[in-house]
Amino acid sequence: MIKKYNAKVSYTLLIVIFFLFFAPIIFAIINTGFVRGSIVLIVILISSYLFILNIFLRTEYVIDNDVLKIKCGFLYRKSINIHEIKKISKTNSLISSPAPSFDRIEIAYGKFDILIISPKDKAAFAKDLTLINQNIKNHITDN
Repeated sequence: MIKKYNAKVSYTLLIVIFFLFFAPIIFAIINTGFVRGSIVLIVILISSYLFILNIFLRTEYVIDNDVLKIKCGFLYRKSINIHEIKKISKTNSLISSPAPSFDRIEIAYGKFDILIISPKDKAAFAKDLTLINQNIKNHITDN
């Protein structure tokens, strides 16, 4: 069984990041005009923002038989054996993770490992994991 879940994306966060990247350069151009270094800085900022956009829009979680595969943009890949997952629960943690939204869930697996992700359909995602491993403590749909 292969099942793909897209990540929930916080577009508000993307807009905030956009303004953090581009507001200073826009104000500098308005106040001082277009200077020689402006073009280089704009190219660097646009490239950086496109990289972040790629990460936000290309994050997905795939259940492939007994493996949970996390893909975040073109750089981050992680696989977890579903039979090692112990608990799934909601979280408000802001630690860095492959979760492009603040509406997140925490997956506890292995001995002390955790992973924070943000699938759009958290209930179906948790249900599909518990169908494979009935020992998972599912705090998403049990509430």
